[in-house]
Amino acid sequence: MPPPSPAPSSTPAPRPSSPGSSGDAAIPWQRVVGFDPGLNITGYGVIDCRGGIVRLVEAGTIRSRGETLETRLATIHEGVRDVLQALTPAVMAIEQVFVHAKFPRTAILMGHARGVICLAAAQAGLTVNNYPPTRVKSLLTGSGHAGKEQMQAAVQRELALAARPEPADVADALAVALADWHLRIRQRGLALGRGGKPAPRRSAAPPTGQRGAPLSAGGGDDEGDGCSQEDDA
Repeated sequence: MPPPSPAPSSTPAPRPSSPGSSGDAAIPWQRVVGFDPGLNITGYGVIDCRGGIVRLVEAGTIRSRGETLETRLATIHEGVRDVLQALTPAVMAIEQVFVHAKFPRTAILMGHARGVICLAAAQAGLTVNNYPPTRVKSLLTGSGHAGKEQMQAAVQRELALAARPEPADVADALAVALADWHLRIRQRGLALGRGGKPAPRRSAAPPTGQRGAPLSAGGGDDEGDGCSQEDDA
């Protein structure tokens, strides 16, 4: 069974130690994992958040292997389970399937990968929050039709990263996790010691020494991710 890329280590991810306001202190930390499904490459991103504070824990990719659809889906499922067991998120965020009229087969392939990811979440007892892709893009960039480079830049800004996250699969996974933070977790600050004012955004510095290389050290992949090319299989 192939491990997720980057390879796992036995060192647990530390909890964030950044100080928050008194309003934030009343809210427990919550760990969110986002996934960007792909039949070849599935991106994942894990963040810790509390009120207006968010911090990167880890991000990477799971690459499928095998000659048949079923074996590739099996490796994706096993890789996702490895991530969930190693990082113990409290909730999963994932984009809803978008069907493009020109590329219906792409949606089918993405749906297969998305299905085994949701299966792994159910087996781990996780709640899965689904978001439309246009909602995620609009929330982070102001445009529901933002391109990959815009999304990478937005994720870099939100998490105060030194460089844009690579590959794009990782940025997309982190984007949906950040959307969950904005739409579900950060809003709790409205009713906790803020007098109805939204929680301010604060991004703690990304941790070092986690499994794998820094996000900026990653690279793209020409084989496609099962979501952007109609002929990917």
